[in-house]
Amino acid sequence: MLKILVIHGPNLDLLGQREVTVYGTTTLAEINLTLKKRAQHAGVELEAFQSNHEGEIVDKISQSSGKVQAIIINPAAFTHYSIALRDALAATAVPTIEVHLSNLYAREEFRQESVISPVAVGQITGFGPESYYLALDAALSLVKQEESR
Repeated sequence: MLKILVIHGPNLDLLGQREVTVYGTTTLAEINLTLKKRAQHAGVELEAFQSNHEGEIVDKISQSSGKVQAIIINPAAFTHYSIALRDALAATAVPTIEVHLSNLYAREEFRQESVISPVAVGQITGFGPESYYLALDAALSLVKQEESR
């Protein structure tokens, strides 16, 4: 069965209560439930993983090589400086879609730089929880294209 890994970075476990004017009121559990339902409907297994620890995320990415067909990642604050995440994603060579709830480019200048995007297939930013759902649609499309080759 095809499998997609969704990785949520630091502080995303606080969604729904943290800076609701920026990130909204939808919780991470609600996002994961919707993602899993949509993936199941498409006949794809989806695993969701969240950590506030860079090394745990690096380990999860490394362990996914050869086991998943796509990664959706919201690296959160790690977006702007984690060369370790960037290198782990590059090493796995798994098609990766970078996701952000808020529009990075409409926020503080330091948030407008991503070290992850150069190793991602694409980036979806600024649509709140819908960013994840759009990323899942894109990942499903990528997986099905690859499967038909």
